[in-house]
Amino acid sequence: MSNLIHYTACPICRSGETRIVLNAKDHTVSGKLFPIAECLQCSLRFTQDVPDSNSIGRYYKAEDYISHTNTSKGLINRLYQLVRKRTLASKRRLIQRSTKLQKGALLDYGSGAGSFVDEMSKAGWNVLGLEPDVEARRKAKELYGVELGETGSFFQIEANRFDAISLWHVLEHVHELNECVAQLKRVLKDDGRIFIAVPNHTSFEANAYKEHWAAYDVPRHLYHFSPASMKKLMSNHGLEIEKQRPMWYDSFYISLLSSRYKNGTSNWFGAGLNGLISNLSALFDVERCSSVIYVVRKKS
Repeated sequence: MSNLIHYTACPICRSGETRIVLNAKDHTVSGKLFPIAECLQCSLRFTQDVPDSNSIGRYYKAEDYISHTNTSKGLINRLYQLVRKRTLASKRRLIQRSTKLQKGALLDYGSGAGSFVDEMSKAGWNVLGLEPDVEARRKAKELYGVELGETGSFFQIEANRFDAISLWHVLEHVHELNECVAQLKRVLKDDGRIFIAVPNHTSFEANAYKEHWAAYDVPRHLYHFSPASMKKLMSNHGLEIEKQRPMWYDSFYISLLSSRYKNGTSNWFGAGLNGLISNLSALFDVERCSSVIYVVRKKS
């Protein structure tokens, strides 16, 4: 029997002013409905009644859970793999530009099957990759010869060690949210940068697909960030957002999945159109993008 977490206050700002805004379905494993609440103060959304960290593992056991399996099964996953080569290089360049370093010490937290650890290692960075899933760690070894550590070792890392820390679609999965952010700050060098990519529930297509929006991905996604709630979370821990960068491809990938969840089959034209509108709306306002990369530094 799993222990469920029911929040009585917002995990970020501790406000008790919250309301249920929708019920989202787990399309990947269980088919169950989970309520999603929104904080009326900081606008964080969070999944209610999620399994605790000891019992959520089974919700990741899906053959096509893509960050763990690296699968190319099905057209959407094939497209994802195709695009990933480009996004890996652009993430590397973002880190090099933001840190002003061609190589340095990087922590990649939540490494999945190891593709980004491989990318940065080949560029000459000294990389520590951490990943909770044993199967994903095995895959990283098999695919890239990369040895990933267990995330349990994260809190043993010494202070001021890393020039850069990356969490690519990871923070929304972390049960100990505030403890995690506090430790990220501790292990970051004073002039280092943290790179956090998360879905944005205030984006155009989140609003278009509502409870069918694939990036809710309940119960694996515990939190659903808005730019305002991310700013509040960082500020609470003595961190600040230096810049925000759009993830253009996410709009199309998420729209395709959302369209399949909503209609039972992917409406390629409709999804493509929603992805395009989402990106156009974010051209002049990154805070409208499907997913946002937050570049974070210590407050000066």
